[in-house]
Amino acid sequence: MHQVLKTMARWLAWALGVAWASPLSLAAVVAGLLALPFGARMRIADAALVFDRFPWGPGGALALGNVVLHTGASLDTAVRTYAAAASGQAGPRVRLGDHERAHVYQAMVLGPLFLPIYLACGGISHRNRFEQAADRYALTGRGWWPWPRPGQV
Repeated sequence: MHQVLKTMARWLAWALGVAWASPLSLAAVVAGLLALPFGARMRIADAALVFDRFPWGPGGALALGNVVLHTGASLDTAVRTYAAAASGQAGPRVRLGDHERAHVYQAMVLGPLFLPIYLACGGISHRNRFEQAADRYALTGRGWWPWPRPGQV
């Protein structure tokens, strides 16, 4: 019985997170649906509705709520971490889908506040704690929250 309650609590938390992030998700779904006639492909992966081959933007991926807009063919692509890219180093490399899944989780907690807080923390930059947390999660499978507890890496 305890395990059933635990499972139900997880599903309820997930549903609440999806609902709380829905304003961001809705905007991204509209963009994704508009991109379908231009070659975008829709699928479910990495805790999100993913639009691969998204035809607009500078390249890479953008997670908004439970939606990822991705200009490439697959989130299985290995990419450099933000810190490695900023320093000009070759590695380490992470799976792009794992990095974006961290942003999906962040948006499920922060909901419509995600984007303004993300931008206030520096936007698309290796100094942004959201990007640092997403890279940490992609490297280790843990630590997607941008404000780790003391002693947590």
